[in-house]
Amino acid sequence: MRHIKIKLLLTAICFFSVFVVISQENRQDSIAAIKQLQKEASNAISNQQFEDAIVKLIDADKQINEGGFKELKLDSKLHIAELNYYIQNYGKAKTEVELALKQIDNFTRAKTKAYTYTLYGLILTRNEEYALAEDYLKRADKLYAEQNDEAGQANTILGFGILELKLNNYKKAINYFNACLPTFRIEDLKYQEAFAEINKSQALLHVSNNEIKDALGKAVSSIENAERIVKARGYSKLNSEIYKVKAQIALRQGNSAEAEKVFQQYIILNDSINAVYKQAISKGVDAESSVGDLTEIIESKQSEIEAQARSLNLNKMTTALSIALIIILSLLTLSLYKNNNLRAKANNLLQDKNVEMQSAKEKAEKASLAKAQFLSTITHELRTPLYAVTGLTHLLLEEDPKEHQREHLNSLKFSGEYLLSLINNILDLNKLEANKVELEKTTFSLKKRINDVLIALKKSADDRKNTLRLEYDDNIPSKLNGDPLKLSQVLINLIGNSVKFTQNGEVVIRVTKMDQGASKVKLHVEVEDNGVGISKKKQKSIFETFSQASLQINRKFGGTGLGLSIVKNLLELMGSKIHLESQLGKGSKFWFNINFSIPEGLNDDSAATPAIVKETDYSALENKKVLVVEDNKINQMITKKILEKNNMVCDVADNGMDAVKKVEELTFDVILMDIHMPGISGIEATQKIREFNKSIPIIALTAVTIDENLDDFYRAGFNEIIPKPFKTEEFFEKIYKTLENKKLPTPS
Repeated sequence: MRHIKIKLLLTAICFFSVFVVISQENRQDSIAAIKQLQKEASNAISNQQFEDAIVKLIDADKQINEGGFKELKLDSKLHIAELNYYIQNYGKAKTEVELALKQIDNFTRAKTKAYTYTLYGLILTRNEEYALAEDYLKRADKLYAEQNDEAGQANTILGFGILELKLNNYKKAINYFNACLPTFRIEDLKYQEAFAEINKSQALLHVSNNEIKDALGKAVSSIENAERIVKARGYSKLNSEIYKVKAQIALRQGNSAEAEKVFQQYIILNDSINAVYKQAISKGVDAESSVGDLTEIIESKQSEIEAQARSLNLNKMTTALSIALIIILSLLTLSLYKNNNLRAKANNLLQDKNVEMQSAKEKAEKASLAKAQFLSTITHELRTPLYAVTGLTHLLLEEDPKEHQREHLNSLKFSGEYLLSLINNILDLNKLEANKVELEKTTFSLKKRINDVLIALKKSADDRKNTLRLEYDDNIPSKLNGDPLKLSQVLINLIGNSVKFTQNGEVVIRVTKMDQGASKVKLHVEVEDNGVGISKKKQKSIFETFSQASLQINRKFGGTGLGLSIVKNLLELMGSKIHLESQLGKGSKFWFNINFSIPEGLNDDSAATPAIVKETDYSALENKKVLVVEDNKINQMITKKILEKNNMVCDVADNGMDAVKKVEELTFDVILMDIHMPGISGIEATQKIREFNKSIPIIALTAVTIDENLDDFYRAGFNEIIPKPFKTEEFFEKIYKTLENKKLPTPS
């Protein structure tokens, strides 16, 4: 008897489970049918079949009401609101969104909330409720920022641009359109991209050339970009808007006949579109009326629906229990299967991993070797032309230039020094990130250093119609002790970056004193602009090596993405840290706090030269015979002139073999040897000279400064190394020391 009862119970459970599954499947089928209707409506909108779209959406809404599918109600309202916004039925669109807003609660997805707020902001803008529109657009922007949703945030920024355009704030509107366009291009949102270009063109027609350079030309370019997209995609409404803007452009160009012709085309196209919109709205009203006839039936069955809802809740519970049981049995089966195969697979996996690790090791070694070879080559290729720039600048400064020429030459010298520093940091990036770069300690004027940076960047700022402004705290000591070259490199990167991403704006540099003791001072440095800004997502990676905000940014503004990485590493080397505050369309602010020592004696920048340079006896170098071995004719001329200005006798060899012959035949006091030359290299030439002359001082005058090469130079027989480009004082100091010491090379 007991067994019979158990069998009956199991049979009942099975029957009940089948009933639950069937009920659940019916519900899922209904939901799928509604979603299919919504999808077909979306496709109909894309194909400009508005009547079909609105009927399908209302049919879907009716099925949602009949089946009590509350979870689909919000999506239904948003679809209907979006369609009515699209066909310019703004009153109906507003009503539907306001109904959707009532359904939003704490369980609604943030993305759905943000979309609803954005759509409501756009509708309110069209209804000229500007303050409320701004409020809802800000809510949407905040939600998208929290979700790192750049595409959604770009739509909100587009909404802000349209709002500012309606308020006649044309420059603000242009900034917003410029900020959202790169994201639309990256995400392939062609409708939004074309719409933004049309509105940007319209805004540009309302600003003067004094406000934005070639505003009319930029308006033409924007409308051409929009027209290419619209023709490719067939956006009829946007096409009519393009005709309207083109008519305005023709008027601005003084071509009234063309303007009238284009405007007539706009009227014809717009009338046909409006007729389609009116027919769709009429169809929607008819469909809604038929839905209204069903209201009484729906209300009469309300109690039945509520009973079904309670039944569905029970069904959900039993279905969940059934699914849980199935999952547990499945997991047990899977666990047994895996347990039988795990041991065999573990051994195979370990063997595969060993092979992979060996292969990865070999690849890493090859990559390291290739990197070293690349750095060695690129060092020479970059430093050689830079040596010509800095050397010629030095020679021109020595030839007593006119005062206005001296100012330009000093700016050129300053830029050359920082370009050299930048190249050094790029080539030695691994050493910089490993904190192996050494800091100098010299006395300098911070205010003068910043002014030098601003002078060097003034032309770039003027080209983009930007203003550079310095707010400097006069309570900062006039002289500080630290590394002015690396600090200047930080500033030139930060300010240059702000100038590059700002148009018709302002870049402000603020330096304030935070704290000061007897021997130290703490400063706060800010670089702020009102350019395009940086998204929250990209702010996390912007300081990484070779990182930029996007591929579009790289194409539009240029650059390698190294600048901010170098800033980060240099500041960390100086015991500081870079910080960033930014918002798309509104600009960026970089800031850091840094400590400097206060020197006991106040000297100007020229006194920062190392004391050892002052010990050079220039008179002892007069009439010394120097052989310059260099294949580059410009570098030959520069080095020779620098030596002869100090009354040294100079001879030149074009390659290593000529140098060996001249040393065999003539007497020289010192040899300046280049490394990369045709024929035999400088190292090979030095080795040949050492075979018959071990006492003559040989100095490597080379662009190669990679640490791995230094030991090779000394083993080959060099006494000293001077990297190109060089400071003239250090150049003569090393020649003087080498001649004084007469160091013999260590035998290899």
